[in-house]
Amino acid sequence: MILAVAAAVLMSACGSTASGQAQSQAARRPGAATDPAGTSTPVTTVPATTTTPAPPVPLPGWSAVRTTATAVTVQRRTIVTANGSTVTLALFPAGAYRLVLHAGSSDPPTRGVVLPADGQSVISAAERPLLVGAFNGGFQTSTGSGGVEIGGQVLAALQPGRASVVIDANGQAKVGVYGQTVPVPGDPAVSVRQNLGLLVQGGVVSPGISNVLSWGATIGGRLAVARSALGQDAAGDLIVAASMSALPVDLASALIEVGATTAMELDINPEWVQLDLASSPGGPLTAAVPGQVRPADQYLSGWTRDFFTVLATS
Repeated sequence: MILAVAAAVLMSACGSTASGQAQSQAARRPGAATDPAGTSTPVTTVPATTTTPAPPVPLPGWSAVRTTATAVTVQRRTIVTANGSTVTLALFPAGAYRLVLHAGSSDPPTRGVVLPADGQSVISAAERPLLVGAFNGGFQTSTGSGGVEIGGQVLAALQPGRASVVIDANGQAKVGVYGQTVPVPGDPAVSVRQNLGLLVQGGVVSPGISNVLSWGATIGGRLAVARSALGQDAAGDLIVAASMSALPVDLASALIEVGATTAMELDINPEWVQLDLASSPGGPLTAAVPGQVRPADQYLSGWTRDFFTVLATS
């Protein structure tokens, strides 16, 4: 009797050990887990996933002209104003461009001055592979509307209080009032183009906006003519506005609508208003303003009046 009980105890102990070993081995077996009841359940492995960044898109209401892998670096938009004028706008984001001011072959005067290659009346060979845009400058210097400096050389005396676009050594530009908001202290100007007073200041139109004749003499004395302007928003983006038939208030209102906080009028009348854009650096330029008189490649062959080029930095 005693032997029978001992045998039973021994068999029970052996059975428990074997069961524990089996459960332990199951728990260590890859892809299996042991629940409290001692049974094994498969472990589901979730594969790692990667997300592809969404492609950059233009701002609402704008269309992309040039897009890189990370940003839309040239955008275009058309606005029809309350007066019925069609205004074309081009936006160049701060940091994505270098702005260069060129002298024309006849204005501003350059006699006795040696300008850098990227300041002359023809777009230079070094600029061409980077070119994404070009647009006209301001009034003739003989009108007394403001001064001009290119490459550190003053070609027409700069006037305090004038609306000015100031370009630094890195090609970054700021629009403001010369001697007040520009140049920025510690960031000296390399090139400056002045023209009249500000068209937009502090996000509102100039108090003299309705005095159309104060914004330049027009061909035939007409009020709505070809006009252009250069604005800037709070982020530092440059915005060019141009139309083949507009009042000063049309340019100002269109620029304010797209976020410009400051703006200056540039040249006016059909022969001089021009905006050209390229979808890739060095690619073919396309005339951006419907009905513009000058061909899109005008500045590549040279021009009589000053103009700006926009060069891609990324």
